[in-house]
Amino acid sequence: MTDMISLSKTSAFAIPSKRYLLDSLKFVCLQGAGKVPSQWMRAWIYTNVYGLKMGASSVIYNSCQIRDAHKITIGENSSIGDQCVLDGRSGLTIGNSVNLSTGAWIWTAQHDPNDPNFGGVGAPVVIEDYAWVSSRTTILPGVTIGRGAVVAAGAVVTQSVAPFEIVGGVPAKKIGDRNRNLSYELGSCVAFW
Repeated sequence: MTDMISLSKTSAFAIPSKRYLLDSLKFVCLQGAGKVPSQWMRAWIYTNVYGLKMGASSVIYNSCQIRDAHKITIGENSSIGDQCVLDGRSGLTIGNSVNLSTGAWIWTAQHDPNDPNFGGVGAPVVIEDYAWVSSRTTILPGVTIGRGAVVAAGAVVTQSVAPFEIVGGVPAKKIGDRNRNLSYELGSCVAFW
């Protein structure tokens, strides 16, 4: 309630502060950037306007939702699929040659279910080189996805994943191991969208 300005002591309605309105406008514009129909233009907006750090040949596909872009770092040759959520509020680091498939959600902040005031808690997320986070997955605050690890489609990751481990399920558990001899480079497949 500190971002609200009271009209009067008897009023039940409050006008949002200028800071609240500006922050809301910046958030809406950042979400709108995900709809720009050009990978190059989206990358320029994310890096030059919002401060996201992104390495060479990495791409963010359309319709992604991004929070606190200036706290997100993406390495080289990584591919962020369409409709992903990248939450940078507590810090998000994505390594080189990482693949986030369609609809992967990475959260670095959430509510504390045991807090009487439903307060927020957060911790950074790290996704190391060559990791593959498959479609419709959810990664929660404080998790590290190790080098070359795979998160199977639909998994909910509540604990860190060891390098080259394959996890799946809700909550995610180890279901296998991945080949350790990885050398591929990802990047854009479609120059426009």
